Amino acid sequence: MENRTEMTQFLLQGLTDDPHLQVPLFITFFLIYPITVAGNLGMLLLILLDPRLHTPMYYFLSNLSLVDFCYSSVVTPSVIGRLLTGNKVISYNACAAQMFLFAALICVENYLFTAMAYDRYVAVCKPLHYTTTMRSSVCVGLLTGCYVLGLLNGCVHTGEAFSQSFCSSNVIHHFFCDIPPVMALSCSEKQVSELVLVYLVSFHIVFTLLVTSTSYIFIFGTILRMHSAAGHRKALSTCASHFTAVSIFYGTTMFMYLQPSSSHTMDTDKIASVFYTMVIPMLNPMVYSLINKEVKSAFLRVKNAWNCGWPSKCRILIVTL
Repeated sequence: MENRTEMTQFLLQGLTDDPHLQVPLFITFFLIYPITVAGNLGMLLLILLDPRLHTPMYYFLSNLSLVDFCYSSVVTPSVIGRLLTGNKVISYNACAAQMFLFAALICVENYLFTAMAYDRYVAVCKPLHYTTTMRSSVCVGLLTGCYVLGLLNGCVHTGEAFSQSFCSSNVIHHFFCDIPPVMALSCSEKQVSELVLVYLVSFHIVFTLLVTSTSYIFIFGTILRMHSAAGHRKALSTCASHFTAVSIFYGTTMFMYLQPSSSHTMDTDKIASVFYTMVIPMLNPMVYSLINKEVKSAFLRVKNAWNCGWPSKCRILIVTL
């Protein structure tokens, strides 16, 4: 048995050992990551450039795009590199850093979803009080809370996982340093750590789902009292896209973390992990923004401003169009 201080590196097993799947997986992830980067950074840049998008909704959306870009970058490039080179080694410190960043950023995203749901509740249910309720100080406070809770979440989970004593095996049956597969290597008594994992994730998910669900119950109630069929279809279409992304996010998160390590099937966990580490960050810009008329109009304004000569005329054109 090796003490945790003597463990200097881990071996990431990856998604599969089948050599015939290495190239298809490499091509798939190599295509997914540039789309994720372009979509999220493009959305962030668009919101920064267009003054008409400087509203609370797009304030949260810009941060969602930033978080999606960051937490996808924590995992995807390293997976692509290992598929290309075949090198499965990751150092002890790099593994801890990856776990901390991912646990922190995924928690920030969780609370950003909730802040956006609350913003939509105020906009639909209390439109006359929107500017006073969602004032700058409130938005900054909500966003600060998202990041503080994320950092605390990363610290707790990483501390619990790497306070364990690891046995002689250093093979992580996963494609990145996620919490359950790392804890599975521990030869310490890990019942307390598993309870901390389950209770903390349960709190984050139950609290945010409760706030989000309550917000949308009030939103749907307000929509049902409207007498416009076109308004109903538009609102339901927007909510359907939102709930699709949120369901995938919460479904995979609960599947991964709200069960003891003895119940985990690593191959199944890997498939679920691909969704919330690679697919969801790619889909969010499309689900939340690219189908939005305001975003499309902003894109055309910025595009026209670029064509007319950036940056001398862009501000005038963006503001006046």
